[in-house]
Amino acid sequence: MTIAVNRADVVAEVSAAFVAYERALVDNDVETMNMLFWNAPETVRYGIAEVQHGGEAIRAWREAAAPVPPSRRLHGTVVTAFGDDLATVSTEFTSDVTPLLGRQMQTWARLGDASSAFNGWIIVAAHVSLIDAP
Repeated sequence: MTIAVNRADVVAEVSAAFVAYERALVDNDVETMNMLFWNAPETVRYGIAEVQHGGEAIRAWREAAAPVPPSRRLHGTVVTAFGDDLATVSTEFTSDVTPLLGRQMQTWARLGDASSAFNGWIIVAAHVSLIDAP
């Protein structure tokens, strides 16, 4: 079985969903962030200083979490699509709040209806970390 890697239409769809998530993150739009995370027990989010297992835990954390700084800037974002329904997004980020370099990885899956918001793409796993800037 051969899986198409980085079909342009799939990369464009995931990129648009990622941009919407990033906008919601900076705007502290909790409703949109929740909409873009799979609300299921299998969802995992490893944050900078916390861990959430399951959509409900992610939603509860999101409600209480401080917003990200508006100075957040992305660097080196890579979207890789595998077939029609799975993709990863990897990016680095910086802000005026810390001299550290942030790293973020998300696994996206098309689990919803193609006619739904963002063509059914949602985050099923995420990992965020900070390291000393090189």
